[in-house]
Amino acid sequence: QVQLVESGGGSVQAGGSLRLSCAASGRTFSRYALGWFRQAPGKEREFVARITWSGYTNYVDSVKGRFTISRDNAKNTVYLQMNSLKPEDTAVYYCAASLGYSGGDYRGYDSWGQGTQVTVSS
Repeated sequence: QVQLVESGGGSVQAGGSLRLSCAASGRTFSRYALGWFRQAPGKEREFVARITWSGYTNYVDSVKGRFTISRDNAKNTVYLQMNSLKPEDTAVYYCAASLGYSGGDYRGYDSWGQGTQVTVSS
């Protein structure tokens, strides 16, 4: 497992932007697939974005064109740039990592951050 710590959450108005960061420990960070998930009260954890060790990215339809996932292996950090935020984006956002899985199912990830709250007001 790799240790993950999210930061960058906060409260913004609709249309605003936030950049989430997830700092990781571990010497093999570059080989991990990384994902961002979110969970709103009363709802199941939802896939948001992922990036494989090879750089392939994928997003849930609702955030395509607005969110961008990226990674900086030199800094052991994965980012989620969130633009044009909407109230429905409100949730706790988690980053996750896996060596053996790179899909969009949260059950495939074995390392998780503590989460960071994102609140978007209208």
